[in-house]
Amino acid sequence: MFDSLIRFVRDQYRTNEFIPLHAPVFRGRERQLVLDTIDSTFVSSVGAYVDRFEKDMAVFTGSPRAVAVMNGTAALHVALKLAEVGAGDLVVTQPLTFVATCNAIAYCGAEPLFVDVDRHTLGLSPTALESWLSAHALIDDHGDCRTRVGHRRIRACLPMHTFGHPVELDALIDVCERWKLVLIEDAAESLGSYYKGRHTGTFGRIGVLSFNGNKIMTTGGGGMVLSDEDIGKRAKHLTTTAKIPHPYEFFHDEVGYNYRLPNLNAALGCAQLEQLPAFVESKRTLAQRYIAFFQGSDLQPIVEPQHCRSNYWLNGVICESPAQRDALLNATNDAGVMTRPIWTLMTRLPAHARALSGPLDNALWLEARVVNLPSGVLPV
Repeated sequence: MFDSLIRFVRDQYRTNEFIPLHAPVFRGRERQLVLDTIDSTFVSSVGAYVDRFEKDMAVFTGSPRAVAVMNGTAALHVALKLAEVGAGDLVVTQPLTFVATCNAIAYCGAEPLFVDVDRHTLGLSPTALESWLSAHALIDDHGDCRTRVGHRRIRACLPMHTFGHPVELDALIDVCERWKLVLIEDAAESLGSYYKGRHTGTFGRIGVLSFNGNKIMTTGGGGMVLSDEDIGKRAKHLTTTAKIPHPYEFFHDEVGYNYRLPNLNAALGCAQLEQLPAFVESKRTLAQRYIAFFQGSDLQPIVEPQHCRSNYWLNGVICESPAQRDALLNATNDAGVMTRPIWTLMTRLPAHARALSGPLDNALWLEARVVNLPSGVLPV
């Protein structure tokens, strides 16, 4: 099976050279727009391409407002600040995620509260969340959700759409509304993914995107905050050092952040966004080929959840056992076909080992079995 998989992947990418997990593709006007930015001399935090990138991304996602920032982690940090997450608060999230999700929580002086994932989405489980809250939380006289022991405020819920597959948003929204939690979507991996016809990152009070070099489209480094107009206006203010607009005076009315996306990066993003629909279709084609290849095998491909249309940012398979996972990883990487395991659970990392947590049976099961396969846009 492993040898045939290696041949299959090489056939998709038409090469006998090393195949990365996910490489950026520059087939459009990237060079033209970046050079235009250089010629304009507006290469830093002010420029026409920043404005255009924000407007185009708002249109693409259907979000009322989009605010560009320097990376996805900065977007997460700002989103949590906008949700009024503060020191000592708890933020519900999943243990099966990239570390940036939890790093941003720590930047606010808050701590993660880990709840299990669903196997079919790989994302935060509404059932597990409801179960934990019913057993361990209450709504106080001020309308805040707090732990029964210690009376700590649980301010927000931060699910991630893992590998571009949307979580069960309807059920999660219902739980968050009943328990007074602010829903923030970590949609860093799900640009181009839809839940019941609506783009991810637009269901919660705030959504977050990432344009890192390994994402479905890239600005080199970059992120985006999705929100309504009022929150978006505040996001723009906070991420531009909280400076009051003035022709020449420097006055900042609060602690702000220099999280602005440079115009140079935004130009690259504008050119990439023009090609995003084609990128998504290419990746969905590759996903269907993987699904057909694995039919009848003992490796289970990860497929988009019901009622969803995923961008299939990373394709993955679920192995029968940890031993099979390790054998697959060794065989493919030894052959120059990059594969990777899923992330180490956040609860295993020193920074979060003592965090509050519910039972994590599904997360532990997936951690031991998931392997990601080469998933870049196919050659033309």
